[in-house]
Amino acid sequence: MAEKFSSGALIVIAVVATLAAATAAQTVVAPLAAALLTVAIIWPLHARLEDHLPRYLALAISVVVIVACFAAFGSLAAWAFGRVARWVVAETGRFQGVYAQFTAWLEGHGIAIAGVWSEHFNASWLLRAAQGITNRLNTTVSFWLIVFVYVFLILLEVRDFQRKAENLSNRELGQLLLRGAAQTAAKLRRYMLVRTQMSLATGLLVWGFAHLIGLQLAAEWGVIAFVLNYIPFIGPFLATTFPTIFASAQFETWYPVLGLFIALNLVQFIVGSYIEPRVAGAALSISPALILLSVFLWANLWGAFGAFIGVPISIAVLTFCSLHPSSRWLAELLGTAKDRDPADNASP
Repeated sequence: MAEKFSSGALIVIAVVATLAAATAAQTVVAPLAAALLTVAIIWPLHARLEDHLPRYLALAISVVVIVACFAAFGSLAAWAFGRVARWVVAETGRFQGVYAQFTAWLEGHGIAIAGVWSEHFNASWLLRAAQGITNRLNTTVSFWLIVFVYVFLILLEVRDFQRKAENLSNRELGQLLLRGAAQTAAKLRRYMLVRTQMSLATGLLVWGFAHLIGLQLAAEWGVIAFVLNYIPFIGPFLATTFPTIFASAQFETWYPVLGLFIALNLVQFIVGSYIEPRVAGAALSISPALILLSVFLWANLWGAFGAFIGVPISIAVLTFCSLHPSSRWLAELLGTAKDRDPADNASP
């Protein structure tokens, strides 16, 4: 009993220390996590290119593909959010009218928020918010530049890492590293493929309902839903809330607003709770509680990027846990160890 308690205490201490280190070294570790995920996704293409082309030419093509994908995704997101932002600026009067109606309704029910609003949301607050957004954009650019440097270096080292792992004096550890890397990469590709498919489906459905109800900028709302759906839980919530708020400013009655809100929540429920688990298959059957914990834990540590990368980190950790007898119980408990998949034996 004492040994089990001691082992459990050591595990807790190790987890806390790891999270503390990840928070303290965020500027280094977070880009590395993004780079590893990117390499896992691009590896099948890069490996085929290396088999038929000179090493550095294959590397250049892979990097160009990665940059093109990121640029396309970023441009699409910037277009949608930019169009919505300009519409908000042009239609500020509408939102002021909705706010006046909302505060009047609350005050009629004994809830006064006008004073709180004027105290916390004023010109100084708007200026600080604008400065914060500017700083965030600069930080984001720096972040992705570091990610691309990591990707470049990791792609150069993957083959060498494989050879070194195969030649380790501890053969069992070498095989564990190789199998863990291969299975993790395969599962991460499956996860991103499913997430992309579900994001596309969600974006199309949001666009369809927005267009059907006559909401302005329907295409933009579809793109925003597509982008935000890559972040579990938080993204779908925002993709439902934002169009509803703007619908309240556009329509004169609450009936279309309520209808849109119900329709968007129905879309998120069907796609996220019914279709996605079946498309993902058994290989990614992670406990919903663990997904929720991963999203909010890493969002608290690393912000918006943490909310996105939290689930891939959990997939990687549980995959490695499932390969060793001493930690297999954790993978079994959280639903990955028994859910074998052909992808488990794939190359990285």
